[in-house]
This record gives sequence, C-alpha cells and structure tokens, in this order.
Amino acid sequence: MSALAIIGGSGFSAFPGLEVLERKPVETRYGTTSAPLVRGLLNGQPLWFLARHGPEHRLPPHRINYRANIQALADVGCSSIIALGAVGGIHPSCAPGVLCVPDQLIDYTHGRLHSFFDDETDGVEHVDFTHPYDESLRQALLAAAAEAGIALRAGGTYGVTQGPRLETAAEIRRMARDGCDLVGMTAMPEAALGRERALRYATLAFVVNWGAGLSNDAITMAAIHAQIERCADEIGRLLAVLVERRPGN
Repeated sequence: MSALAIIGGSGFSAFPGLEVLERKPVETRYGTTSAPLVRGLLNGQPLWFLARHGPEHRLPPHRINYRANIQALADVGCSSIIALGAVGGIHPSCAPGVLCVPDQLIDYTHGRLHSFFDDETDGVEHVDFTHPYDESLRQALLAAAAEAGIALRAGGTYGVTQGPRLETAAEIRRMARDGCDLVGMTAMPEAALGRERALRYATLAFVVNWGAGLSNDAITMAAIHAQIERCADEIGRLLAVLVERRPGN
C-alpha cells in the first residue's frame, strides 16, 4: 500500500510516539513547506508527518503555504492524508473533548491560494468536490476508533473561517443556520488541494472550545491548550491503531 501522511494541527507540532527516521526540508514549485517532512515509524509502521503551523507553531492559518505542503506530500508518494484539526463546537453534540470525523465542509475563507490550477501553465481543471472527504479513509478512522474503544462522532459539517481571530457570536449563529457543526480554520484549501492531487483526505477534528456565544465561559488560549492536551492521548491511540490496520503503508 502507498504511504500515509499525518498533518499535525494545533498542539501537534511533533507527533508523540513517532520514531523519526528522516527530517526532510522541502522546496516545491509553490514554495517551502511549513516544516520539514518527517519520515518515521509509528508502532513499526511507516508514515510521513508534517507540522501544518511550523515546527514551533508560528504560522497562522491564513499564512500557511497549503499548496507547498500538499505538493510535497504527493511528491514523496503519499496517497492518504489524515489531517488533525483543533476546532470549536457549534452543534450541541460537539462539546469540548469530542472527537469527530466530518463528512462535509463550508468554506468561509478568502484570499488564500485555493488551487493548483490558477495559471496558464497548469491549465484549467474542475475537480468534483461533492464529497470533500474520502469515505474509505473516514471509515478507516471510525473502525480504528471502535477497535481502540474511543468515542468518535461520525459525520458533521466543518465550517472553515479565515482566522486568526476567533469568530463573533453572530458569525457562529449564521454558521449554525448554514448547517455547520464545527468551526475551524485549516480544512480549506487543504482538502481541495488534496483532491486536485488525487490524494485521499480525511479530517480528524477534536473540539477544544464552544463556538463564540454558546457558552458563558470566555474563550482563552489557556483553556484551548488544556483541552488539546486532554485530547492528545486518545488521538495518539486512535492513530496507532489506524496504522496497524494498514500494514505496509
């Protein structure tokens, strides 16, 4: 089977338990990746890891070179990407601490480089994006979670905002009316670029706060980081089972 990649989001500038074999700085025709690509072993199984926000989490969501990241993973032979993402909860069932594998998204971002097909060199290509997440990869995550005894919400719509600021209460109310269950800042254009390069792509989202206006508690970075730490163990165990179920990645 071809290679699996994990893109680490907030709280995952490195991946616990990964035996590092190689760190590979990468320059693509679209620029430099957020961080060196890391080739390693998780429970003896090979995978690639990339820290989306950089090795010290210095890149805000709107400044990430998504095209370079996806191109680099395609170039090293990856065909499947699990994208980790810290998100806010909008639907009542998406409380802090919940892990979710969304099946839809709505893009509210602007000004990002959204496509590889944006100049005359590559021509024009209109990819089918009806279902933005790869269903077989989603099912693999759900099966791994069941085997690990980890609760994982199946499905949901991820609303992607520009950032880096958090949303207003009115924006969250609008997103709820639009049908969003989660709110985050990094699924687009990452998911669409993966589709353009024919990569299987799925998000493993972990809820770290309620969306603005949905709780009486103030949203603080300290509280968000504390929730990320609480989710990290389950995420690590789930992914360890996932790679064991995919021998010869």
